[in-house]
Amino acid sequence: MILNRRRLARLVAASLLVAAPSLARAQFTVFDPTNYAQNVLQAARALQTINNQITSLQNQAQMLIGQGKSLASLPYSSLAALQAQVDRTRALLGQAQGLAYDVSQIREAFRVQYGAVDLSVSDAALTQRADARWGAAVAGFQDALKVQAGVVGGLETSRDQMAALVGQSQGAVGGLQAAQAGNQLLALQAAQLADLLALSAAQGRAQALEAADRAAARADAKARFSRFMGSGKP
Repeated sequence: MILNRRRLARLVAASLLVAAPSLARAQFTVFDPTNYAQNVLQAARALQTINNQITSLQNQAQMLIGQGKSLASLPYSSLAALQAQVDRTRALLGQAQGLAYDVSQIREAFRVQYGAVDLSVSDAALTQRADARWGAAVAGFQDALKVQAGVVGGLETSRDQMAALVGQSQGAVGGLQAAQAGNQLLALQAAQLADLLALSAAQGRAQALEAADRAAARADAKARFSRFMGSGKP
């Protein structure tokens, strides 16, 4: 028994002697905590740089989107409706009866129908003059009423356009759309002012014709009275 143990010990010793050179030549991996920490720090810095670049690209994309919205055109235009309203008012003014809105025609009409009366003019000519003036006065008031009806009829259209433009202005996604909506609102106000100006002109024309008719009628009456009285000699 003792012999077997000694033999086993000699075998183990011999095996160690044989394996010693191989163990000496073997390479073991050594963990370096300092080098590991530096590698982790470099990786963290690289990741932070990438995150910064991604954030910068996102900011640039948002800026471009904002610029696109600011430059987006308003998808609504009230120009056609406003032009139609102005054209209707102009058409009503163009239908003026009797005296037109023309300086040369007014001057000629006043020379013939409203001017001074020659005592040699017959009663028939004076009556014809009075009828022409009366017709012009009536036509002037009729034209004023037509223009007034046209302006009142356009109020509904103006109200709808104003509501639409205010809605577009409130829902504007950028500065350009808001500015365009504001410009169209100003154009709507300009069209309304044009209607009021046309109405004022039509009413003023009717009143002027009526006043001129009264003045001419007094002149005609004076001419008739002078001709009736004669020269005053028997």
